[in-house]
Amino acid sequence: MSLEFEICPGRKIGGNNPCFIIAEIGQNHQGDIEIAKKMIKMVKDCGADCAKFQKSELEYKFNKRALERPYSSKNSWGKTYGEHKRHLEFSHEQYRELQKYAKEVGIFFTASGMDEMAVEFLHELDVPFFKVGSGDTNNFPYLEKTAQKKRPMVVSSGMQSMETMRRVYQTVKKHNQNFCILQCTSAYPLEPEDVNLRVIAEYQKEFPDIPIGYSGHESGICITVGAVALGAKVVERHVTLDKSWKGSDHEASLLPEELAELVKSIRIVERALGTGVKQMLPCEKACHDKLGKSVVAKTAIPKGTALTADMLGVKVAEPKGVAPEDIYLLLGKTVKANVGEDESITEDLVESYAKEVKS
Repeated sequence: MSLEFEICPGRKIGGNNPCFIIAEIGQNHQGDIEIAKKMIKMVKDCGADCAKFQKSELEYKFNKRALERPYSSKNSWGKTYGEHKRHLEFSHEQYRELQKYAKEVGIFFTASGMDEMAVEFLHELDVPFFKVGSGDTNNFPYLEKTAQKKRPMVVSSGMQSMETMRRVYQTVKKHNQNFCILQCTSAYPLEPEDVNLRVIAEYQKEFPDIPIGYSGHESGICITVGAVALGAKVVERHVTLDKSWKGSDHEASLLPEELAELVKSIRIVERALGTGVKQMLPCEKACHDKLGKSVVAKTAIPKGTALTADMLGVKVAEPKGVAPEDIYLLLGKTVKANVGEDESITEDLVESYAKEVKS
């Protein structure tokens, strides 16, 4: 297992690699392939890494009664749920057309396989990785068959318990080393108090050998940026061209300007994370030169005097003297020359000081 793996050709996730940003178009295309293409171009222009859809083979995802039930919601595209879903479902040929367009635009393309037959089609389509939606995360026969195909996997965890996620980890791990788990809460839109970003840290402890990420359904971008600051290596957000369009996902989706701002903010936060090594940086030199303090003489100190604490103070001084953190190293040492009141105590004024510090 590795904290780093190639999720798409030439693009790794985990480790020190940039966060992989998935723009979930899903079915926000209104069943219109031209809108779908426009959205692919939009997410590329906004700086996302991947445009993702949702692929279902409806007779394998739903039973007959589910497809035949009346569907009179304001979001409905048909009299029955089956008619509604068929309106939103692209054909295999249309998926090939979208994949070709994404390649022309220059963005990775994949989809969530919403049932086993959809996964078979996506495998045939040669998508770079499989996305497992939260609705299939506890579908262990599906997980096993998907993992056995050996493509990288991104697994959401909405509606699941930690016990279930441990089983998911073990199930996928048996067949596939290259996968990551995303913290997710399945509510649209998601309220901040239900996000539970602390689960990211819990996943990092439970599954220390895989990348951990975040799939968000909240309004705005700040929570997703916070997830990256907490170590999310993959983030996924729904996107739309118009939040007033028909469909339950639009309200929890990002507009183009929000997606662009999210990408920009994530990249800024990544730069800000740094190395974790605490030291004075070159950029701090000017401030240190101007405001950094030094040890000074509180009173005149004759040559040959052994230094005591009551003789020494700390001030912004010119020239720079011994650093304040080293003041106690001066005690008991003698000065090699007269030191005037309020003058800097420099290393060369103190017997044996420079030699001892260097050693």
